[in-house]
Amino acid sequence: MMIMLCPSVHAEEDVLRWVDFNVPYVSLKAALEIDVASQGNEKPLDWIDVLALAATRTGGSGITVQAVRNAAHELNQNQSPEELLGGQYKYYAYYRRAYGAVLGGLVGSYAIKRTNPDTGEKEWVASYGLKAFSPIAAGYRYSHCSDFGKLRSYGFARPHLGNDLMGSLGTPIVAVESGTVEALGWNRYGGWRIGIRSDDSLRYYYYAHLRKDTPYAEGLKVGQRVQAGDVIGFMGRTGYAAEENVDNIETVHLHFGMQLIFDESQKECDSEIWINVYPIVRLLSAHRSSVRHNEETGAWERMYPYKDLDIE
Repeated sequence: MMIMLCPSVHAEEDVLRWVDFNVPYVSLKAALEIDVASQGNEKPLDWIDVLALAATRTGGSGITVQAVRNAAHELNQNQSPEELLGGQYKYYAYYRRAYGAVLGGLVGSYAIKRTNPDTGEKEWVASYGLKAFSPIAAGYRYSHCSDFGKLRSYGFARPHLGNDLMGSLGTPIVAVESGTVEALGWNRYGGWRIGIRSDDSLRYYYYAHLRKDTPYAEGLKVGQRVQAGDVIGFMGRTGYAAEENVDNIETVHLHFGMQLIFDESQKECDSEIWINVYPIVRLLSAHRSSVRHNEETGAWERMYPYKDLDIE
C-alpha cells in the first residue's frame, strides 16, 4: 500500500520501501504541457524533474499548478537542482526517483503509422508527448471517480488499490504502456485478470474483472511483449469467487492498478506499493488507442501501428 509519510532517505539501502505520490491531475497536466512546450529549446524541461522540485518545495502535498510553474521557472535558471536546493537536495532525489518510477514510461517520443492524405501512402509520423494510452479504447464510454483506498470486504477487509472504470460489457481494454505479460488467469478477487510489467521493470499494471468466457485478446500469453495501445482484453464483471469464470461483481467495470517494484521481493508481500492511478487515468484520457474488429480473422487490432522511439 502507499504510506503517507514525509520522505526519509536511507543511505544504506538502494530500494525504496514506499512512495508518496499525491499529484493532482491538473498539476500533472500542467507539468506535461511545460515539458512538451520546452522541446526544441536550448534547455528542454522534463516533467518529472519539474514535479520533483515542486514536491520538494511543498513537502509532497499541495502540488498546485502554480507550484509546478514556479518549479519550472527555477529549473530554467542557470543552476542545477543541487545548487538550487543545497541541503534539501536529498528530498528532491527521493521525489525524482519515486515520481520517475510512477511516470517514467508515460511521456516521450513515439511514432504512429498513418495514411498521408496527399499521397495515399502509409508513413510513420513521429510525435512527442503522451506515449502511453488510456486503458479504455477510443470510442468507448466510461466513467470513474477517485476511489483509491475505499474499503473492500470480500474475503477480508482491505483498501481498494486501484481505479474502477465503469463501462459496457466487452469494451476493448488496451495496454497502457509497452511491456511483457507476467500474469494471466483467474484470481478469486480480480476474476480474469492480466498483469503486465513495464520494460524498465518498475511498473506492474493490473487489469481485472475481465469478460466471462472470452476475457483476453486472441493469442495473448504469458511472456508475450505487447505495445502500448494493443488490445489485451475485454471489460466484464468476473471475480469474487474461488470457482473460475464466475460473474460475481455487480457492475461491469475494469479495475486498473499500478504496483511499483524496486526489488523482486516487493512483488507479492505485505508491503506492496500501489499507487493512486486516478489522476493518471484522467491524464491518459487525452490519448486513446483506436481499435477495430477484423471481420476476416475475428481478432481485435489497433488501427494505427505504433513504435516507441525512446526504446527503438
